[in-house]
Amino acid sequence: MPQPLATRAPAKINLTLHVLGRRADGYHDLESLVAFAGTGDDLRLEPGTGLALHVDGPTAPLAGSDADNLVMKAARLLADRVDGLKVGTFHLTKRLPVAAGIGGGSSDAAAALRLLARLNGLPVSHPAVREAARLTGADVPVCLEPRARMMRGAGEELGPALILPRLFGVLVNPRVPVETPAVFKALGLQPGQGLSVAAHPAHEASSPDALLTLLNKARNDLEPPALKVQPLIGEALGLIAETDCCRLARMSGSGATVFGLYDDCEAAAEGARQIRSLRPHWWVKATSLR
Repeated sequence: MPQPLATRAPAKINLTLHVLGRRADGYHDLESLVAFAGTGDDLRLEPGTGLALHVDGPTAPLAGSDADNLVMKAARLLADRVDGLKVGTFHLTKRLPVAAGIGGGSSDAAAALRLLARLNGLPVSHPAVREAARLTGADVPVCLEPRARMMRGAGEELGPALILPRLFGVLVNPRVPVETPAVFKALGLQPGQGLSVAAHPAHEASSPDALLTLLNKARNDLEPPALKVQPLIGEALGLIAETDCCRLARMSGSGATVFGLYDDCEAAAEGARQIRSLRPHWWVKATSLR
């Protein structure tokens, strides 16, 4: 029997998120610089005769049933496309908050596809793997190979992997789920309607300081509607912005997770400590991004 396989499913962070408009098909055209955090969920695959999933970890109760979990959805989609696909039982250790704007479920699904591809000797670039990722969810393709890159369209247009200077940050979630459709509804764009907004700044930077300067020229266009849906996001942004040495405070994705960026790991750790002292029941994590 093959040995169990394991991988990390890192949190996906939208360092920027520009909404260009809403397409005639109802989807929104986005432009986003995505990075991945050093924190995430863990997924293990024990090869076996059938597909199954066991979930544990601090946020497991919020991860949904097997039928709802994106790990199983991705695995079944791949099995439908590869005859005789070797499968098994997944063991997911869930640490990331759910419906939080950091791609936890999408990253879990991408991790499942990576493990199944490894078990079956398939490259992650295999058409069946890519198609299963696309059909599982809009953020799954970018999580399939978790490296910084530009993401455009409704998530289907991926730029080449980028080598970004390492950033040090704090992720904060007030432990309230925010559903993405509600945020886009609050944005209020009609099909075919565009936004007159400034272009996305260049993302090439040779140092963390230069990258932070560029990021401060960008934005997350979903922040205003998300604040209407869940005002606690504004409180979290304010708390991060007030921590010592915070260079940038911004929401990731459609919320409710927000992040602060700092010059070094010591400043990020101190920022996390300050926020925990004020909101001990919130999810707060100092990490690195790249």
